[in-house]
Amino acid sequence: MLQVPKLKFIDLFAGIGGFHLALHKLGAECVFASEIDQYARKTYEHNFSKISPNLFKSGNFNSDIRNVDYSKLPDFDILCAGFPCQPFSQAGLKRGFDDVHHSERGNLFFYIAEILQIKKPQAFFLENVQGLLKHDNGKTFEVIRKILEDELEYSFYYKIVKASDYGLPQLRPRLFMVGFRNEGILKRFDFPQHKPLKYTMSDVFKGNCDREIGYTLRVGGRGSGIDDRRNWEFYRVDGGVKRISVEEGKMMQGFPTDFEFPVSETQAMKQLGNSVAVDAIYEVAKNITEYLPLILKNNEMKKTKNKGEWSELLVFLKSLYHHKIYFGNDNLEPTDISLNVKKVSNQNSMKEYIISNDTSVTIFDKETFFTL
Repeated sequence: MLQVPKLKFIDLFAGIGGFHLALHKLGAECVFASEIDQYARKTYEHNFSKISPNLFKSGNFNSDIRNVDYSKLPDFDILCAGFPCQPFSQAGLKRGFDDVHHSERGNLFFYIAEILQIKKPQAFFLENVQGLLKHDNGKTFEVIRKILEDELEYSFYYKIVKASDYGLPQLRPRLFMVGFRNEGILKRFDFPQHKPLKYTMSDVFKGNCDREIGYTLRVGGRGSGIDDRRNWEFYRVDGGVKRISVEEGKMMQGFPTDFEFPVSETQAMKQLGNSVAVDAIYEVAKNITEYLPLILKNNEMKKTKNKGEWSELLVFLKSLYHHKIYFGNDNLEPTDISLNVKKVSNQNSMKEYIISNDTSVTIFDKETFFTL
C-alpha cells in the first residue's frame, strides 16, 4: 500500500491563521509562516504556539516575506497564501501590480511565484478578492495564471467561493486558486460540493435576526448605520439593532470559541475582517490533501513498465476520488461526459467501496458492466 507521509505547508501573509487552523485540522504541519502586521503576529503566536510549537522554536515565524532566503526555507508540500487583496479590491483604487503603496502590496504575488520556482512544492492554494478575476479587464488574473501555468508548470484551477457555500452564515465571495506540479494525465481536481449552513445569523446573535446569512465582514467603514448601503456590522435582532462583536465575528468566520485575541477590540475586528473563512478553506484543502496521493501514485506509474496494471489501479483510484468515470473521445482525451459511481467492488475479494447514491458501477476481473 502507498505510504503517504504527513503533509507540510507554509502559511504566507498568514494574518491570524485561518489557513493554519484548516490545514492543522487535516493533520498537516506548518513549517513556516510569515505575517508583517505586528498585531496579527501577536494573535497568531498566541493561538498557535501550543499546537505548532516547532514553528516558533525553529525561528520560522517570519515578519517580512521579502527578507528571506527562499532556498533555505524548510521543504514543504503545499504553499498557502491569502496574499494582500487591497490593490485588487472593489473598494480599493484597483491599481493591481502597479500599486506600490505600503511595501508593494500589489506586487507581492511575485514573491509567491519566486518561492514556487525555488522550492517546487507539490501544490499551492491561494485566496484573494473576487475582483481580481476581472481587474484591468482580466489582464491581472491572466498574468498570474500564465506565470503559474506556463513559467512554473503548475496546473491551475479557480473558483469564486462564498463562505456560505460551506456552512458559514456570511457572504464573503472570494477567489480560490489551486494548482499542482506533475499532475500528469489526472487533471481532474474538483472543488468540493456545497455544504448546508451550520447555523444562521439568528444562532450567531442568539435571537431572531432578520437575515439568515450575514454581510461580509470588512476592514474599515464601521459605524455607517443600519440603513446605510455601506453597512456591514449592524443587524435587526429581536426588534432592536445589534452590532457585530468579536464573538459574533469569530462564528461568522469559522474560528473556534477558544480562539483568543490578545489585542484591542478594534484590532480584533480588523483581523477578522482581513481573515479567510476557515470552513471554506478547510473543505477545499481537504480535497487538495486527498488529491495529492493520486498524483504521487500517478508519478510512480512512470517508473514501471507494467502500464496495464498501473492503469487499472489509476482508474480505480480516480473512481474513488471523483465519484465518476469519465468517457474519452476518439483521441483518448477525457471529455466532460461521465457516469456517477456509487459502488466499486471486486468479485474475488468481495470488497465493496460505497461511493454515492446516484448510480452504481461494479468492476469484475473478467467483465465490467454498469447498473444505471
